[in-house]
Amino acid sequence: MTVELVAVERRIWSGQASFVLARTTVGEIGVLPGHEPTLAQLEEAGVVRIDGTDGTSTTLAVHGGFLSITPDNVTVLAEFAEKAEEIDVSRARAALDRADTSEPEGAAAAARANARLKAAGAAE
Repeated sequence: MTVELVAVERRIWSGQASFVLARTTVGEIGVLPGHEPTLAQLEEAGVVRIDGTDGTSTTLAVHGGFLSITPDNVTVLAEFAEKAEEIDVSRARAALDRADTSEPEGAAAAARANARLKAAGAAE
């Protein structure tokens, strides 16, 4: 299936994939070729994994957006997305430490930092 992951500022990933895993506002979804058409809102801060047909796996931190699925295509339209290898782990940890989770904005910042750490494989 053809997969495109596009963030507001750039196209992050495009190609052929055998599997996509994403977290939506109603739960996690795994997508294989031939999946039933679906439109879903992505979790505000989550991780998307794309398994390419070439055997590579790409993990990304994704903040907000939508997932559109047809039997032959998956399109992820994200407000912000960052590949695991692009994530500055020390910066994400510092953001998590600064986040005041007693405030809604702080809780959202903590969720984004946790998603970045999870995507980078550095979650505690």
